[in-house]
Amino acid sequence: MFLAKIFAVDVCAYAVMSNHTHVVLRINTAKARQWSHEKTLRNWQKLHRGTVLCQRYLNDKSALTHNELNTVQATVEVYRGRLQCISWFMRELNEFIARRANKEDECTGRFWEGRFKSQALLDEASVLACMAYVDLNPVRAGKARSIKNLLYTSLNRRLIARKAGRPAPGLLPLRTQRKPDTFQLWFSLQTYLQLLRWSFEHYTNNVKDPPSRPGIPELLEQCGLGDKTGCRFAMGLNNNVRAK
Repeated sequence: MFLAKIFAVDVCAYAVMSNHTHVVLRINTAKARQWSHEKTLRNWQKLHRGTVLCQRYLNDKSALTHNELNTVQATVEVYRGRLQCISWFMRELNEFIARRANKEDECTGRFWEGRFKSQALLDEASVLACMAYVDLNPVRAGKARSIKNLLYTSLNRRLIARKAGRPAPGLLPLRTQRKPDTFQLWFSLQTYLQLLRWSFEHYTNNVKDPPSRPGIPELLEQCGLGDKTGCRFAMGLNNNVRAK
């Protein structure tokens, strides 16, 4: 979760598989705007060296001329934009994975087959469905037989953090109360687990069209997915919401 500490990009959910990754991300523009010039430059330098002028600015900005300060300010805005860009986030993530994999395999060359694919999530129902899709990805891949075996997923990270009595580091927190005009994951971990267990049960029983009936998770009903659409989305039976 190193990148989540550097970028103004919130990680809602993720799943790391043997040959690909899934992530649910949110651009946090408000966070990036609050950064000072120094904060922006230091974040960028955790990934790259940055320009010589920016390095001089961090060492002693009083030694720079007016024109040099203007150049630094322009560069800061470029870096600020990159640090709230999903394309740059994925670029850094994929490059790190590729370098490490090539080092372990003692080889060189292209690691990934192509650029990542993305899907915009435009409402709460889409965010919830995609998070469930991602966290349950090991089930569909045949790598997990229960909710407890969802290793290398954001759900597993949240469960470990709950046992330790702390928020899951690097992940956007789950909230039990909504705040007006503020994006948040508006549900508790327990409520989210209820949804995943329900979806898992229908999937493992090959129930592709679960009827709308009492027992459907409250979370689905709150999002207007209180019918068979909810389970289709969560288990990937509907291809409308996917993210890699």
